[in-house]
Amino acid sequence: MTLDVSDSKATDLVLTVKKYMTAYSLSCLYSFRRCPYAMRARLGLLFAELPVELREITLKNKPAHMLAISPKGTVPVLQLADGVVIEESREIMEWALEQQVPQELMNPKTLHQGNTLIEQNDQEFKYWLDRYKYADRHLEMTQTEYRQKGEAFLQILEELLTKNTYLLGDSVTIADIGIMPFVRQFAHVDRDVFYSLPYPKLQIWLKNWLAHPLFIQAMTKFQPWQDGDEPVIFPS
Repeated sequence: MTLDVSDSKATDLVLTVKKYMTAYSLSCLYSFRRCPYAMRARLGLLFAELPVELREITLKNKPAHMLAISPKGTVPVLQLADGVVIEESREIMEWALEQQVPQELMNPKTLHQGNTLIEQNDQEFKYWLDRYKYADRHLEMTQTEYRQKGEAFLQILEELLTKNTYLLGDSVTIADIGIMPFVRQFAHVDRDVFYSLPYPKLQIWLKNWLAHPLFIQAMTKFQPWQDGDEPVIFPS
């Protein structure tokens, strides 16, 4: 059978048009692969099985459209198909997981405790994490002292994980995906030190997450988006 080249081109054109039409009807996520806030937003979308048009950015050259819809200039930013803009990673997670049927990661029985943990992560642990990671910029304390301050939160997580496979039970909740990227970042400051600390359950939890298929998918590398590029549908 001989393939008609014109038919092949027509098929490619139809597929391209369909892809652009699909992207036009989807929400648009501005993201930065290594940012823990963007990681948890992507994980929320993946667990909810909600496709978006993903636009990877570079921090030194932020797209004009992103800055127009979100002048704060930080990622993630999600613009819904109806134009509504969600600028906070936690709100993006919540929005995505509320679309999930059933809402497995938003279990009412654990939601309050999960929100409390995420709040503690965002308001307290992240403070010490930043100083531990960039100790040379914060000379008030040593890097070891900053790490020890951050360990107060790790101890809470370790205690929770002595009772359950995940933070709040035997299944994933919003607390796990909301906190894991920050524990990962803490561990990656010095992996040898992290895995020598007395938190065996937390270390197993993190290793399991790093091997989780959805986390691996969340960490897919994309070229930085430029205006006029073909849409990238995530997950593809």
